[in-house]
Amino acid sequence: MTIGQSLLVSVFGMAVVFAVLVALCLLISLFSKIVTAFGKKKAEAPQAAAVQAAPAASQDTGFTGGQLKLYDVDEKTAAIIMAIVSHESQIPLSELQFKSIKALD
Repeated sequence: MTIGQSLLVSVFGMAVVFAVLVALCLLISLFSKIVTAFGKKKAEAPQAAAVQAAPAASQDTGFTGGQLKLYDVDEKTAAIIMAIVSHESQIPLSELQFKSIKALD
């Protein structure tokens, strides 16, 4: 086998592998769209009932979770961390309970 034939075989092999990877990517995205389409139809009805029941259950009781333990963190930094966690998780700060905050080195 000559160098030219070897290069041709290796290029053909890489092309086959690349084509199979593209086909797998397309199949995965197609299956994902099919699953989400069926999932939305089933999830729409229970969500409507949950939305109606949510305002009655979201009464503020004024409950506090106890004390927060800080390890190598000042209060200002702890407040910023708690605000970031609340913002990123889309959960109101009044519904979160922090037990401790520890600085990592």
